[in-house]
Amino acid sequence: MKKCLNIIIGSVMAMTIFSGCGISNKEQKEKTRIAAAEVRRLDSLAFKMAVTPTLDCLPLFVAKDYRLFDTLGVQVHLKEMNAQMDIDEALRKGQVEGGVTDVMRAQRLMSKGVHLSYITATNAYWQLFSNKKARIKELRQLGDKKIAMTRYSATDYLANVAVDSVKPDNPVFRIQINDVIVRLKMLLNNEMDAVLLPEPQATTARIEKHPMHMDSRSKDLRLGALVVTDRVNRDERRRQQLDAFKKAYDLACDSINQRGLKHYARIIKKYCQTDDRTVAALPTLTYSHITPPREKDISKTQNVKWRTH
Repeated sequence: MKKCLNIIIGSVMAMTIFSGCGISNKEQKEKTRIAAAEVRRLDSLAFKMAVTPTLDCLPLFVAKDYRLFDTLGVQVHLKEMNAQMDIDEALRKGQVEGGVTDVMRAQRLMSKGVHLSYITATNAYWQLFSNKKARIKELRQLGDKKIAMTRYSATDYLANVAVDSVKPDNPVFRIQINDVIVRLKMLLNNEMDAVLLPEPQATTARIEKHPMHMDSRSKDLRLGALVVTDRVNRDERRRQQLDAFKKAYDLACDSINQRGLKHYARIIKKYCQTDDRTVAALPTLTYSHITPPREKDISKTQNVKWRTH
């Protein structure tokens, strides 16, 4: 969206220069200010969704680039963020109507007074990788090692699950790396002993031969979620936007399931900051229509004891 703003403002400035021979610098600045104000007005009216460069967001990417939202009469602006903490902040400040997250993080936000509603579960899953140079063959060897995750999130919870399942003799050091792209790069650059990654970052790790030790799906955990703020439910226009959003989301899921991920290689590379090799190696993924998270997954958040180290 920021890129779009810059293009619009730049276009207005260019038109001013070419069409306004003799226009003063003051007048040019005023035209630019008016253009920027109009962009902000349009953005305020749009249904804004915070997304990360991960495949659980693919239905939103497809619906946006294939104009499914526009066809159904809702202007959706995707706010691209690399870290869940940035999405938290946007939700907390009311800068977006909703965002893609996980139930651990959503429940924590609710406990802090942020009023959210679940719209749907997503197909997000996370895999735990060790650095191939660390020569970790089993989880109990994580003792005295560093594992990258995000505090109070699905990755934090899954790190606990992994460590508690083997109880290493020495502590495992949880390192907060919020940016999922940075987390992957730290693994690839041999700067971290272990990391938790979603798709498509997990596929990149597998291609580079980093050992995978745990998959959240094997624990029967479905922690991905899409939420909206309660302000949406209190405003008739926002409710109508949400209804159209849901229809477009379901259409996008149908299209992905029918055509497969590789059909959307361009979109995946664009939004997920990845490459052809990763897209070619992606596993088959299925996307479900709007379906709320399971109560059994939400209940996992009730008695979580978050580690401080």
